[in-house]
Amino acid sequence: MTTLDYIIIAAYLAGMLLLGAAYRRHGDGKDYFLAGRTLSWPAIALSVMATQLSAISFISAPAFVGLRDSGGLIWLSYELALPAAVALMLWRLLPSLHKAGVVSVYDYLERRFTRSTRLLISFVFQLSRSFATAIMIYAISLILQGTIGLEQFHAIALIGVITLIYSAMGGMKAVVYGDALQMLLIVSGAALCLFVALDAAGGISNVMAAVQPDRLLAINTDSAGLGGADFGLLPMLFGGVILYASYYGCDQSEAQRSLSTRSLTDLRKMLAAVALLRFPITLLYCATGLVIGTLFLNNQQLMNQIPEGKPDWMMPIFIVEYLPSGLVGFLVVAIMAAAMSSLSSAINSLAAVSVEDINRLKGRRLSDQEYVRQARLAGIGWGIVTLLLSAYAGDIAPTVIEAINKIGSVFYGPVLATFLLGIHTRSTSALAVNIGLTTGVLTNVLLWLLDAPLFWFWWNAIGFSVTVLVALSITAVKPGSSTTVLPSIKGASNTVLGGLVCWSFVLLGICLAIPFLFK
Repeated sequence: MTTLDYIIIAAYLAGMLLLGAAYRRHGDGKDYFLAGRTLSWPAIALSVMATQLSAISFISAPAFVGLRDSGGLIWLSYELALPAAVALMLWRLLPSLHKAGVVSVYDYLERRFTRSTRLLISFVFQLSRSFATAIMIYAISLILQGTIGLEQFHAIALIGVITLIYSAMGGMKAVVYGDALQMLLIVSGAALCLFVALDAAGGISNVMAAVQPDRLLAINTDSAGLGGADFGLLPMLFGGVILYASYYGCDQSEAQRSLSTRSLTDLRKMLAAVALLRFPITLLYCATGLVIGTLFLNNQQLMNQIPEGKPDWMMPIFIVEYLPSGLVGFLVVAIMAAAMSSLSSAINSLAAVSVEDINRLKGRRLSDQEYVRQARLAGIGWGIVTLLLSAYAGDIAPTVIEAINKIGSVFYGPVLATFLLGIHTRSTSALAVNIGLTTGVLTNVLLWLLDAPLFWFWWNAIGFSVTVLVALSITAVKPGSSTTVLPSIKGASNTVLGGLVCWSFVLLGICLAIPFLFK
């Protein structure tokens, strides 16, 4: 890297600090955590996608497609269920949470059931989100070691301290506008890498002549995912709908952005934009990985630079080897931006849950000034915890992006089931749903510990089903009722919901056609 590259990186980091300072004034807790519900839906849509399509996706998805054994365009199967999941969220889930006016989505469960349900599920969230974020930061620290030569501790500190400052100062406004900028950088960086890689490989015709044919397969219809991580179509569809609906609708780190929209109309527009735009961006990542992976597999000198068993090093090595001065700095900024996007979102959502939980337990009503002060302190505290965990996260194999989704699959099914039981039933008691949630999570943990020969994407459907069956069985024996009648709001017309489901089938058709288009 040259002086110009370092200047670009320093300028970006300084800009993020200025962003936090610009939004440092807040009226109350809702202003800090929900930006006073004044944010535009396009900015929130970019922020939502930036967190999901983060540094891990930018680095690890291309590595999965290009180099991982049994990898390839099968990664696109992840995207098939998203539009159907958005339809599920828009049917009742997110509109009901938005109408309730909550800061923490888990506050809704306290109103519907009891405080015990809220505390149980918020504990599940804090456990899974802090661990997953720590793994992400650890992975990015390794990437920065490979590109700019930073030691692991320095890389973690560089990402973490800057993110802590701007997110703690600026709250949700800084998070959303920072994420929107970072999403643009990520997509531009991926497009730049694809262009440079195609030029280095001699054009698309040379790539297609050299690519391994099995890497062009985007849909696996030969397996039901009963014999390991083979990315079969059925688990990707059924498990995927539950994973995405739970992640976007019930995970505070994502749902908090949805609760920040001005109205239900903006909520619908934001989610529809996410459902439509995620696939093209993921396709860009995959195309980049396919081209760069082909370039590496046909160049032993490049392959020798990748540590054994660490395909995630493909992108940073490509950046250093092929991009000219200035552009290397731009791509490092894109990687750091993506990492900071995920970290800032996690910090803000963990702080929101913690502050709400602690003050509910103590029965305190804080002044606006004290609430914002506690929110900032909680954000800093969670940031430090996450950064400390990241220093000891260890290696993740075969790719980091798979590991993070595997962790989420333990929890997402039971969490979604808990929310849907709260919204769609009136006789399910807190005792029933608490036992159902605990049983669903423990079932998935047991499947993991026993190394069951079942693709982990099925865990989403299994945890969901176990939670619902256990809760309804207990309810049948000992019916309960909600202490508060909460509104169940329909958020979109049947035409919109049906259109989203049809978009899932359109994406399926595109994926099925890809191998034939390049024969």
